[in-house]
Amino acid sequence: MEVRRELCGAVVARAKSGVAWETTLVDLDRTAFPLIGALIPYGDAVFNELQVPELLRELDRLPADRGGAWMDEARDLCDLVLRGTHHYLVFVGD
Repeated sequence: MEVRRELCGAVVARAKSGVAWETTLVDLDRTAFPLIGALIPYGDAVFNELQVPELLRELDRLPADRGGAWMDEARDLCDLVLRGTHHYLVFVGD
């Protein structure tokens, strides 16, 4: 995960933790979690400042066993997107 200024711009911040796709998101109900459910391990996903508040609400609803360091870092990066101008949260796939 990282925050970029502009879509092809410089990386402003980067998470140290990764998402454990196989245990965290593989069987997530995509109707209940449409934004988090759109994340895939082999593709990038980009969220803008209008999508980040909903992403934060979805993170708040995730069961505790799906959490971990990645969620805390995702929240911090979301806050950075909301405080910046032309910032995007990017989940980087393989």
